[in-house]
Amino acid sequence: MTYSVPEYTLNDGLKLPAIGLGTWRLRGFSGVESIKNAVSIGYRLIDSAFNYENEGAVGEAVRSCSVPRDKLIITSKLPGRHHKYDEALFTVEESLYRAGLDYYDLYLIHWPNPKTDLYVEAWQAMIEAKKRGLVRSIGVCNFLPHHLERLQRETGVLPSVNQIELHPYFNQQELRRFNTEHGILTESWSPLFRTKDIFDESAIAGCAKAHGKTPSQVILRWHIQLGAVPIPKSASPEHLRENFEVFDFSLSDEEMAAISALTRIDGRMKNQDPDVYEEF
Repeated sequence: MTYSVPEYTLNDGLKLPAIGLGTWRLRGFSGVESIKNAVSIGYRLIDSAFNYENEGAVGEAVRSCSVPRDKLIITSKLPGRHHKYDEALFTVEESLYRAGLDYYDLYLIHWPNPKTDLYVEAWQAMIEAKKRGLVRSIGVCNFLPHHLERLQRETGVLPSVNQIELHPYFNQQELRRFNTEHGILTESWSPLFRTKDIFDESAIAGCAKAHGKTPSQVILRWHIQLGAVPIPKSASPEHLRENFEVFDFSLSDEEMAAISALTRIDGRMKNQDPDVYEEF
């Protein structure tokens, strides 16, 4: 079955499909084959990072898949150890060399690393990378409102995307609202959580039964109806297809509210608070 995947237009004009493929731990030949299979299913947004050590596999999949390069949206991310201006620019260039690509469609600062406090400098480098044509669109991951406000205040440029931890146990309502109000698209990392316990929640299992869908499909549909772009990761052909088949049903307002109500104060999976967490 062929699905019509909705698109979002970012604040700089780039169009992003409503679902993407996470590639963490998809490496080497098997990773290339998994990514190529995802593209054949219909995925067009491929999410990677410098720290995933798989930009080469992503690039090989792009070159050898059946879809032209200009029909794909390829993302990578800047690690915290390279937030200094010159290092950040070199890292973007190295990302391109690793992947064998002429440009990235989307390049994100992976974490703000507030103790190091170089994220504004890194953002200035991202702005320059875009001017040089190394990337088409620039964004961030895991930034909180005050981080985003500082970027705007000190550079005049807001990110096109903020990729954040988002799942039913941590629905990020306030941050999502801030992103929307400022024209920033929300992407969801680990959208299915990381344990299958979440599938047993009655709000999710009940929806799955009512719609003849799997719990993972219900959760991904919840993301999409929130206006967030989920980027689930899988190497399994069966799960890749299952995760993509979420555009032929809708959740009611009541079902959406019940899933959102699963959120917890301590809902972060690894207590990675962007106000204190540092990743290099």
